[in-house]
Parts: sequence; C-alpha cells; structure tokens
Amino acid sequence: MLEFWALTSKGVEELLADEIRSYQGEVLKVSMGVVRFKADIKTAYTLCLWSRLATRILRLIQSEPVTAESDLYQIASNIDWGQLMSVRQSLAVDCVGKHPKIDNTQYGGMRLKDAIVDQFREETGDRPDVDRLNPDVRFQVRLDKQHFHFLLDFSGPSLHQRGYRTGQGEAPLKEHLAAALLKRSGWTVGTPLYDPFCGSGTILIEAAQISLNQAPGLARESFAFERAPGFRAAVWQQLKADAKAQALPAGDIIQFWGTDTDERSLSKARQNAARAGVASLIKFDYADATALKGAVTNTQGVIVTNPPYGERLGDLPALIPLYSNFSLALKTHYQGWRLAIITSNSDLLRALRLSKAKSYKFSNGPLDCEFTLFDLTEKQVQVSSSAPALFFSESSAFGNRLAKNLKAIQKWAKREGLSCYRLYDADIPEYNVAVDWYDGEVVVHEYAAPGTVDEQIAQKRLFDVVNQVPTVLGISPDKMILKVREKQKGTNQYQALAKAGQYKEVSEYGAKFWVNLRDYLDTGLFLDHRITRRMLQQQAQGKRVLNLFAYTGSASVHAAIGGATSVTTVDMSNTYLDWAKRNFMLNGLNGKQYQFEQADCLQWLARSRNLFDLIFVDPPTFSNSKRMEDSWDVQRDHVKLLNMLISKMAPGAKVIFSNNKRRFKLDYAALEEAGWQVKDISAATLPEDFKRNPHIHVCFELTRP
Repeated sequence: MLEFWALTSKGVEELLADEIRSYQGEVLKVSMGVVRFKADIKTAYTLCLWSRLATRILRLIQSEPVTAESDLYQIASNIDWGQLMSVRQSLAVDCVGKHPKIDNTQYGGMRLKDAIVDQFREETGDRPDVDRLNPDVRFQVRLDKQHFHFLLDFSGPSLHQRGYRTGQGEAPLKEHLAAALLKRSGWTVGTPLYDPFCGSGTILIEAAQISLNQAPGLARESFAFERAPGFRAAVWQQLKADAKAQALPAGDIIQFWGTDTDERSLSKARQNAARAGVASLIKFDYADATALKGAVTNTQGVIVTNPPYGERLGDLPALIPLYSNFSLALKTHYQGWRLAIITSNSDLLRALRLSKAKSYKFSNGPLDCEFTLFDLTEKQVQVSSSAPALFFSESSAFGNRLAKNLKAIQKWAKREGLSCYRLYDADIPEYNVAVDWYDGEVVVHEYAAPGTVDEQIAQKRLFDVVNQVPTVLGISPDKMILKVREKQKGTNQYQALAKAGQYKEVSEYGAKFWVNLRDYLDTGLFLDHRITRRMLQQQAQGKRVLNLFAYTGSASVHAAIGGATSVTTVDMSNTYLDWAKRNFMLNGLNGKQYQFEQADCLQWLARSRNLFDLIFVDPPTFSNSKRMEDSWDVQRDHVKLLNMLISKMAPGAKVIFSNNKRRFKLDYAALEEAGWQVKDISAATLPEDFKRNPHIHVCFELTRP
C-alpha cells in the first residue's frame, strides 16, 4: 500500500474523504485542503479517473522529521531521485509551507531542485532539465513544524479540468466545487435540477455527467503517473475501458435547466455541454431570474445556483433587489423545491426572506463562501412581501428620518432652484452615512466606522440603509450609488473608482454642471460650498477673478455667470481642468477672458504677475502629489499660502478662503501681523441642507486696508 495526498478546496475535504473511501482507499488524515490516504496503485489510478472532488493527487515519497535547524538540501540529498525519474526527463519543483531556515517557498523549491540536480550530476555526469510549465515529472515538498514531506505529482494538471470547457462566464465555479455543491445540496440522479444563474453551465454539466456515470478523467489526454517508472499500462487501459463501458447513453429527455441574461454565457454553456456529451439533457434559455414566468417542470426538484454576489460594498444597491425579487419569483412558482445558493456575502441572503435549512462553508477561489440550503415549503412561500428585510428593527428609524428630511428639504430645494442636495448626514450616529440627491439619482457615502464599532454590525446597518433608500426616495435600485468614504490623504481624493464615464447635468442658482456619480469618490461638485459659490457670483461683476485649487471649476462658472471680466482657473489635474472647461461650455461661456492653468498652485503663484480683484481659495486638507515640490498641509501651510496672495491683489481686492479640515484653526495672530483683516463667514456659507453638520467646512473673508 502506498500513501497519497489528495488536494481540494477548503470545505470539500470531508466529501472527498467519503469519495476516497467509496473507491476502497483508506483515509488516514483530513486537514484543510488535503486528504491523506493509503491505496494500491490500481485504486490510485481509479481515483485519478473518477474523482469529481479532488484537484490533484500526490504520491508521498517519504516524510522526514526535522528541527528548526534542519537543512532542506541535505535531507533531500538522501533520497534516491533516480528511482523516480531519469536524467532525460524534465522536472519542476514546488514548495508549500514554512520553516525557520526557508525565507519563502520559491527559495525552498530552489533548494529541493538543487539537491535533485546535483545528485544526478554526481552519479551520471549529466543533469535533468527544468521545465516549470510542462515538465515530465513534478515534485513537491510540504513543510510543517515537524516534517519535510516529499511528494510526487501523481495526477498532473488540476483534476477539475474535465476538458469540456471552451469558455466561462465572469465568475465561474471550478468543476470540482460544482460537484461538491451538488452533493451538499441533496440533489440525486433522476431529480430535476435548475440553475437560474447558470453562466457557462458548469453546475448543470457536472450533474448531467454524474447522471450518465461519465468518468470525469476520461477526456484528459494523459496523467502524470503515465510517465512514472513502474507505470502499469495494462491496468490503466482496462480501467479506462471499464469506465467507457459503464457510461450510460445520453438519450433526449431534458432533466436539467439553465437560464441566464447573458447571451454570450449561454452560448458558451451550450458549447461546453456539447463537448461534454450531455447537450441533449440540458435546456439553456434566456430568462431573468427576478421575473420568472413559471417552473421549468411540473416535477419538484432542486435549484442549485451561483448568483452574483459582488466583492465590493458598492455592489449592494443592485444586489439586494436582485436577491429580493429572485426570492419572490421562486415563492410564486417553485413551492416544494429546494434552493441551494453559494455566496461570499451571506448578508445578501437576508433579502430572500427565507429560513435556512442548512449551511456549509466553502472557498471559491480566493473568496470564503457560504453555501446555504432553503426548503421552499408552503409556510416559507407565504412570506412574499417585497418590503425591505432589515437586520435590526431599529434601522427603521433611519428610513423614517430620511423620509422626514426629504419632505422638508425637497420643498426648500425647489424654491431655491437646486437639483442636487444632501438629504441625510449621519443624523442618527449609528447610521453613519450621507445621502445626496442628484436630480433623480442618489449617492450614499458610508463614512468609515470607528474602531470601537464591530465591523459586522456596521455592515449589517449599512445593508439596512441601502435596503431602505430606494423605497423611501421612490427610485429604482440602479439609481443608487454606494461609496465608502475614509479619511483621504494627498490626491487620494481624486482616486478613480470605476470607468463608467457617465456624466449627468445638474443645476444650482442658474448655473449648470456635469457631475459623475460613479467613477470617483467625489462627484465633481461639493454641495456644501453652494452658498460660497453664489457669493462669488453675486460679487464678481466687473472683477478679475482667480480660482485656486479649482477642482472642476464650479466656482469659476459662478463667477463668469456673475459678470466677471476675466476668470483664471488653476488646478494641478488635467482631468479636472478638462472637466472645468466642459462646465464652461455647458453654460455657454467661452472666450479668451476665461483662462485655465494646469499647475501646482503654489508654483503658479510664485511666477504669476497678474493682479486680481476677487480670489477664491479652497485647498485640499493634505496633498503629497508627485507633481508637487513639497507636501501640502492646510493647517501648517495656510498662512504661507495666503501671504503669497498679497502680491496678486489689486487695490480693494478680497480673498475668500475655505477648507474642509475638521478642527481647522485659522492662525489669526500670524495673519493680522501680516496686515490681513479677517472675517469668519463659516455660518453664513452653510447651506440649509448641511445645517445638521455645522463643521462640514470653514470659510473666511480676508481683505487688506
């Protein structure tokens, strides 16, 4: 009897152990991702051919006890590698695990490779070639605290590769994981199976091959053991012949159904099913899982599916209603069926409004997932409300506050001529978000939770927020954008989040602007500076206006509309200067009197010789852009900046200086010593929709006698 190690994904180990036992393997140990077992060579061949759950099978060469001082090279040199390969064969080496004398696995693999190559050179005068991609023989050393385990790759490339997949969707399940889900779901041969998010069809094809008793390894060109010394070709040929004989004819009775809304994925699924020899058993159709018209068959069965579950919090607005509407469709048409869903975000299952029967943990690639079973009993399907399913009953207080704010602010905004405004700003501390309305679309900013708040509780509260916003505001979920706002440093405030390229026109006080709600953390328009921009418009008549740190030029637009004789817009970002130019064009503003300067504002001030009558300065809190000579800190550097403006001021000029740093302290003493007269206008520049957060910004008016 030989010892083998069967590898698999986390969560599949016990199922794999049962499979090994079913083929007369003796299971020795089950650990994360590995099942160690004893078997004769015929059983090992059989498992390579028939295992649906293993990803690789390795044969143990030997295990050596080690200490913290053990040297991998010396121990490996004592193994007779000539019994395992010839000098004419190429090899590759892998290393897994940690040891005090091995800094990384790449180094461990190199030490093992050196030991093998040096041994052949000493004994034969020649050395085998190394081929990392397609070696004749692959060895692996696994390190743990007490042993070096030397193994020979017995099966070759991953066993999940059945050979039928020509293409895959965006989030494919590997074949061995699909087989594990089928096993855990309780599905059995002869029971109808439906996948409403079928993608490239892996779950259904695996089930069809199981139903036809097709050995998953039959389509492979070769296995690693076929190149190993002592390969028993006659035994292997007989096993393959027996497997072919045991396969059942496909027939033409549909037993499996798959639907999706991606025609390309459906096309791939049909191709994959044809290559697997099961096309006649599976019906693939275009259908929206959230709007099912009826059951795929009158016989009750099992639904096993891998719906979208996203990897970012920003995916929640679209996913919550998808799960909710999918559940309503199932309750309408699939009473008596079992539902089995895999997801990396178990919170989404809340939207199903179903009580789970069982749950299992799996890994889908790098994602930790939960595979949850629901029985769609008569009692379960009665819960068919489309109302939000909240984690916390107290979360309804957020919805109530948002509705109250909407009623008050909407009327005010209409009178003021505003199409974008803030509806909620952490009014209830536990629901630490901002909700901004942009003419029919909504941006929800989640502020980073304090370290004292449990991360899971914070995410569940966010789920409750996102679940209520569309209902309260009367919008479809795709009109809601979720962003996570953390403390920003440097130019991180300009960091791109997506590349949707969708711009939307909004307006305030007669000015029109392009905003981008999806691609950046900020939208292109700071709503809290609305009053300040209107002040510039009201004071700009006949003035030469300078806008420093201009962002998308919204203040410049107001100044131009107000009748400024010239407007100079300065920012370091070409992206935002181009945006500013588009804002000018949107308002019909063009001419040589409007200048746009791409530059570090401090450097530009040092070289500019122009004079201005009205200067607006709204710098970032902090910046360390590579295009700047030095870092910028508004608390540290504001006096220097303002004093640089003195030489740019025409007689009677005024500076309006603002920033959004919390707890900012203006250095009155230093400014007064430099001859400035300062007036704090922060309260006067606070819009109605921001009065719940009076510390959102500070604003000062500065003049010189």
